[in-house]
Amino acid sequence: MMMPFLPIVIAGSLLILALVLWPLWKRSRPLVIALTGSGLFVTLGLYWMLGTPLALDPAMRRAPATLDEAASQLQARLALDPVNVEGWRVLAQIYASQGKHDKAADAAGRAATLSPNDPDVLVAAAEARALAAPEHHFDAQGMAWLDAAIKRNPRHQRALWFKGIALRQAGRDADAVVVWESLLPLVDAKAAAVLGAQIDVARTAAKLPPRTPAPVAANAGGLRVHVTLGSGVDTTKFDPSTPVFVIARQVGGPPMPVAVEKHTLSELPLDITLDDSDSPMPTARLSSVKSVEVLARISRSGSAVRGDGDIETTPARIDLPASAPVQLEFGK
Repeated sequence: MMMPFLPIVIAGSLLILALVLWPLWKRSRPLVIALTGSGLFVTLGLYWMLGTPLALDPAMRRAPATLDEAASQLQARLALDPVNVEGWRVLAQIYASQGKHDKAADAAGRAATLSPNDPDVLVAAAEARALAAPEHHFDAQGMAWLDAAIKRNPRHQRALWFKGIALRQAGRDADAVVVWESLLPLVDAKAAAVLGAQIDVARTAAKLPPRTPAPVAANAGGLRVHVTLGSGVDTTKFDPSTPVFVIARQVGGPPMPVAVEKHTLSELPLDITLDDSDSPMPTARLSSVKSVEVLARISRSGSAVRGDGDIETTPARIDLPASAPVQLEFGK
C-alpha cells in the first residue's frame, strides 16, 4: 500500500508547479524547466528527511521471516530513532535468542542508558552483560544496575536472585545469604524449595549455622476428607466425568474457599487431604484459619460455584486442627 505514495507525491508536485509556473512558460521555458527540476528535488529531499523513507524499501514493508531479518529491520529503525528504549530491548532479546550475547549485551546496555529508572530494563541489561562475560560473571557495571533496580523496587525478584549470584561469584557468601533470605518470602513454594537449597549452600560456604526451620502451623498437615455416594442418589443424569468439588471455607468468613480440590464422579468414593497447596488465594490459606465448613458438590455446570441441578453434601463444621477424617456423604 506504500508504493503508490511516492508517485502521488511527484504527481502532486508537478501539478502545483504547473499551475504556479504556467505564466512563465511562454516567456522563459528554460527557467520553468529548471524550477520544476529543483522543485522535485526539494520535494524528494524533504520526504527523505522528514517522511518515512524506510517504508519505500520493500524489505521493510514485509513481516520478517527470520530472526536475522527482524534484527536487520529493527536496526534500520533504531538508526532513525536511537532513543527508542523498547526497540533496543527487543533487539537484545532477538540477539540473545540467537546466542549473540555480545550484541545482546550492547543493545540491552543502550536500553539501560536510556531508561535508568526502570528496574526491569536494568535487570535485563545486567543479565545480558553477565551472559556475554567469561564464565557468566556479573561485573561492576552489572552489579551497579542490579543495585539500582533493587533501590527502585526492593521486592524485584529477579534483581534479588541475580544479586545473590553476583555476591557469591565475588566470594561474599554471607551477603548473598542476606539477599536471598529477603527474597524467600516473595516466591511460591516451588521456587522457595530451590532457593532454600541455594541458601543452605551459601550458608555452608560462609560458615554460618543452618537455617532455623520455619514454625509449622498447627493444621499444616492438612485436613483429611472421606467422600462417599449414598445409595439413594440418582447419578444416571450425570456423566462419569462430571466434576466433584471438595471445598473448605472459613466459618463466618467470605464465600471464597480456603482450600478446594476437583475430582470426578467416577472417582467416588474419595479419600483426600486438603492443605495449603489447595488454597486458591495465597492470602487465605487453610493453615491460617481456626475452623472451616467442609462440603462436597457434584457440579452439573462444571463450575465450583453452586448452580441449578447440583448435588451437595450437608456441610460439616470442623475445628482445626482435626485428627479424624471428615465424613461427607451425598444423599445423607
